[in-house]
Amino acid sequence: MSESTAMLQHQIGSASDLQSVVRTMRALAASSISQYERSVLALADYRLAVNLGLGACLRLVESTTSTRLDGRPAATGAVGAIVFGSDQGLVGQFNEVIVDHVLKTLLPLPGKRAVWAVGERVRARLVEAGVAVTGTYAVPNSIEAIAPLVDRLQVDTETHRSQGSQPRIHVFYNRPKPGGLYQPGDQRLLPLDAQWEADLVAPRWPTPNPPEVMGRGTTALRALIREHLFISLFRACAESLASENASRLAAMERADKNIDELLASLRGRFQRQRQGSIDEELFDVTAGYEALSNGEPVHGRQASMITLSARVSAAFPKVS
Repeated sequence: MSESTAMLQHQIGSASDLQSVVRTMRALAASSISQYERSVLALADYRLAVNLGLGACLRLVESTTSTRLDGRPAATGAVGAIVFGSDQGLVGQFNEVIVDHVLKTLLPLPGKRAVWAVGERVRARLVEAGVAVTGTYAVPNSIEAIAPLVDRLQVDTETHRSQGSQPRIHVFYNRPKPGGLYQPGDQRLLPLDAQWEADLVAPRWPTPNPPEVMGRGTTALRALIREHLFISLFRACAESLASENASRLAAMERADKNIDELLASLRGRFQRQRQGSIDEELFDVTAGYEALSNGEPVHGRQASMITLSARVSAAFPKVS
């Protein structure tokens, strides 16, 4: 076997090993998408319960204090942003897409900015774009890890707000689309305005018996608002993770297809190289046989091939 043939065989083995890794990652991404999508669907029931409770508390607060959210002090010019991205690569343009959306949305807004990045790679993209990052968090690797991350985000953003500024808080993340695609999106978390209140107060209570809110409703209202913010951040994180795995799945499918094409090319070259070596050896045997028949001296490779041919013939004599 020639050195070139051995090199091609090594390349075929390496490409086959890489394809096994790619297919494993593709299977993991496909299974991860479904669990994050199920968590978003399960969160919808909890969101409905919290919204019903918020509506009941807001109606009680209005009836006792005649105070609406639009009468509260407006937020200052400061702007806060929570950006969900990825820690790992092999996700295509996942981080670039969300960073472009952040820049288009935040740059036109006046005021000082505070940005929290979830994911080392999205943080690097933000820094490259000239955005100062206040804090960086690791991307959760499971459904169970989302809640602790959301708790940390709530504590850190609340601490930042308590230091004197009352920023508008936005959350940026990629949302899944049908067909395994995704699109960038954002949601304003704070301040809670009159339109948000009106949307919660308008629906009627779903049962004939109205709920009873303990006390004056303000304590329950603050607790439910914290739950509302928790749900919003949890959903953003889960949808971002589903989109990340959808992007990785698409990248692995493209890689698998490219490796198939590479393997087909390498195997074709290997077969041609191997066939060329066999043809060359047969030519040497034929040329050596003709030289012996004509009484000419035979040297080098031809002599070796003739000797090998003679040994094979002696080992397997013809049967008459």
